[in-house]
Amino acid sequence: MKQKNSTVRYSRNEIKNRVARGESKTRANAAEGAPVGENFWKHARVVMPSGKTSVHLRVDSDVFAWFKKRGEGHLTRMNAVLRSYVDAQKD
Repeated sequence: MKQKNSTVRYSRNEIKNRVARGESKTRANAAEGAPVGENFWKHARVVMPSGKTSVHLRVDSDVFAWFKKRGEGHLTRMNAVLRSYVDAQKD
């Protein structure tokens, strides 16, 4: 099954305009990151994330409610917790 590419690219100006119009979930008052410098780019490499697998997963109701109460992205956060557990078990 071919994965749908959901990556969307925006220029810095497009992002600022979307934030100004209220179309972005990025906080308008978020601090800008520090410049990374020339040395960073000399050693940078592109790492493509592995694909995702859609699953039906039964979890305890209170666990799901706890993640969902924290807002949009709850499934991504649940995946991050599972990723942390898997990475810890590899060591």
